[in-house]
Amino acid sequence: MRRPERGDDRGSAIVEFVFVAVVVMVPLVYLIAAVATVQRNQLAVSQAARDAGRAFATSDTAAEAERRVRAAVRLALADQGLPDDATVRFVASGSNCDAGSITPKLAAGAEFTVCVSRRTQLPAVPSILSGRGIRSIGEYVVHVDDFRVSG
Repeated sequence: MRRPERGDDRGSAIVEFVFVAVVVMVPLVYLIAAVATVQRNQLAVSQAARDAGRAFATSDTAAEAERRVRAAVRLALADQGLPDDATVRFVASGSNCDAGSITPKLAAGAEFTVCVSRRTQLPAVPSILSGRGIRSIGEYVVHVDDFRVSG
């Protein structure tokens, strides 16, 4: 018994595979790019907060500390290829970064938190859809050396 002819289906599997691959791969590649963008931003602000805290704690004067903090943040962001548009705040130790700002002291045993925050936009998403973007916050608790001698 002979089967009835169905038509020529040769080559349709390749077309279907390409279509499904495009439908699956394009969103997957975009997701990877978006996650990498957010992760790069988070890594940059975390490193910037750590470097800023260390720069502040090892400074001799408050004026020098302010300059060193800005330089440390700028270098940490540049290391990840990001512009220097982060916000640096100092808050009381144990507070979250949305708490009120304080003026940190270089006194022996002083403790405070450095908060570096920055917003980033997802790639290929218009700002009308993404709003102000994704906010990343880096925190670092600074403990000024207990045996520090004021200069």
